[in-house]
Amino acid sequence: MKRALAAVVGLLPALALAQVPEPEGYRMDHYRAPVPETLAGAAVVGPEEAHALWETGETAFIDVLPQAPKPANLPEGTIWRDTPRDSIAGAIWLPNVGYGAIAEVTARYFRDGLAAATGDDLAHPVLFFCLDDCWMSWNAAKRALEYGYETVYWLPEGTDGWSFFDYPLARVSPHPGHP
Repeated sequence: MKRALAAVVGLLPALALAQVPEPEGYRMDHYRAPVPETLAGAAVVGPEEAHALWETGETAFIDVLPQAPKPANLPEGTIWRDTPRDSIAGAIWLPNVGYGAIAEVTARYFRDGLAAATGDDLAHPVLFFCLDDCWMSWNAAKRALEYGYETVYWLPEGTDGWSFFDYPLARVSPHPGHP
């Protein structure tokens, strides 16, 4: 038993150093899993750095947490309530734009939402987030880089890390035009 415990404890440093590599394309499944420490072309920030950006008011904060659709087979008269979303105060919520593959209508919604958040200025800084260990924000930030946005930040800890520091959250609704 002691040898087994010693072997497990001996592996902990190696496990801690194990890094998730960046995929060449988008993450296509298992979106709630450990994420890479990097995103080529973007600046990776922690909650404290994100808060400093938030305080300046010069960066558009984009929440990409998905929103479950209303089930099509609900019995008539069933009341459906979307799950409320508490996000970083002042953020724009663009749900469902962080999947690995998105429909053209969703891509258009994403581009329109980014244009609204940045004044249609590709040089305007944007910061993407979701929850801790959520590939949706990684995918969305990567997609924004491909759209030509020049200053892209990614907050891998998302609202989980933000709220850990007791930074302000506010209830948000999806940006208009959500498909």
